[in-house]
Amino acid sequence: MKFADIHSHRSWPDEATIRNLPFGEADQVLSSPVSGLFSTGIHPWQSDMPTDNWFEKLQTYCADPRIVLVGECGLDKNSAVSIQLQTAIFEKHILLSEKFSKPLVIHCVGCFNELIALRNKHNPSQKWIIHGFRGKPALAVQILRTGCDISFGEKFNPESVRIVPADRLYIETDESTLPIADIYLKIASAKGCNTDELRAGNILISKFTI
Repeated sequence: MKFADIHSHRSWPDEATIRNLPFGEADQVLSSPVSGLFSTGIHPWQSDMPTDNWFEKLQTYCADPRIVLVGECGLDKNSAVSIQLQTAIFEKHILLSEKFSKPLVIHCVGCFNELIALRNKHNPSQKWIIHGFRGKPALAVQILRTGCDISFGEKFNPESVRIVPADRLYIETDESTLPIADIYLKIASAKGCNTDELRAGNILISKFTI
């Protein structure tokens, strides 16, 4: 099987990779005839940088069929941007995720209580995928109970991997140079299963055609 990579910053995506486009780069890529699967959004570290018409631009990007996930977006306690501004911008991403029926890929650091409160507030119909999760099992359980799914990269807590159901477990390279196949092997080993059982990413990608 092809190893689906749901969040990559690599510049050579294939049909099983969703490449993340920083907000400032999305216009250049999406205005070209390039094919592929992409995500875009405003990272919480950059929430104080959008232009005056950022929401209109993001809405245009999200309408593009090549954009299959909204984000990465979210909340980060280590960001210099106020949590109030981060929240306001994140909520706009939630609206676009629902409007265009595209899942959210979420960056969350130290703000899971706030994230859960926002999920309860909006009661979204679209998937929320917490990307690059490295937290402990107790936090993973809390996230799963809210209805969010979890994506793991090269570095992860093996105990957390073991408790996430395979149909709610996604895998990514993010900024790693390790091949996605190697990350699948590491996660399958930690989970005590075959890589063929880790198909959530493939199922997600199969819903989108370019």
